[in-house]
Amino acid sequence: MALLQINFKSEIIQMEHTLNVILPQIGLYEGEKQKQIRERGFPVLYLLHGLSDDHSVWLRHTSIERYALEYGIAVVMPNAGRSFYADMKYGPNYYTYISYEVPHIVRTMLPISSAREDNFIAGLSMGGYGAFMIALRNPEQYEAAASLSGTLDLTPGFSFPEEGYQKMAKQIFGSKLEYIKSDYNLVRLVKIKSMSGKKLPRLYMCCGTGDFVYGVNLRFRAAAMKYGLDLTYEEGPGAHEWSYWDSNLKRILTWMLGKEPQKSLELKVF
Repeated sequence: MALLQINFKSEIIQMEHTLNVILPQIGLYEGEKQKQIRERGFPVLYLLHGLSDDHSVWLRHTSIERYALEYGIAVVMPNAGRSFYADMKYGPNYYTYISYEVPHIVRTMLPISSAREDNFIAGLSMGGYGAFMIALRNPEQYEAAASLSGTLDLTPGFSFPEEGYQKMAKQIFGSKLEYIKSDYNLVRLVKIKSMSGKKLPRLYMCCGTGDFVYGVNLRFRAAAMKYGLDLTYEEGPGAHEWSYWDSNLKRILTWMLGKEPQKSLELKVF
């Protein structure tokens, strides 16, 4: 595997930004595989960080590089600050940046597939919300999306006891009413997209029963079931913590790609 750091000037954000990318390597003598990758590109997972994190956090707290090796998939890890992956009411357009500019950058620079069936998106906490929101708003781009302990309902943020969270919610979405009536409201989005007639991405969500976002995950599951989305839901012991997220990453990759990891590719230590 190759680990790349791409520094570039974002046209959308209008400042320098950084992407971390894990990219499979092809051996010198794997001629047929080289041809396949030239023609199609690698399948790719866009992996989104949480509220207090950045693009480096997955590499520091999980074994995502080893998992990507076992599954033969590229992983793109962008940075979106504390934006909830939205085009902010008072701030940068991170939704447009993540949805359109980041895929453009990696596809023009690297052998990354643009085919819907090869494109996946996932995230934790704020990133779980971002993965579902982006995938549902762009069903033609993503085969599947996954949320780990996602903050899937942001309505409580407008009345959160700590003033800083209220200020952040208003800075991102405007008023509570604006959020509820927008496509950033996942329940509203699910209802609208379920009636669109378009093929929607498969969804996977997991959450620990001891997590403070467990309740909002149950509410989203109820909405997804009501409107007939293709949702796989799992829960079990766990809190809002890295040990839970790392332990679920391989399960998510198996679900997304429909295959088990290639054990022969595991790194050996002597």
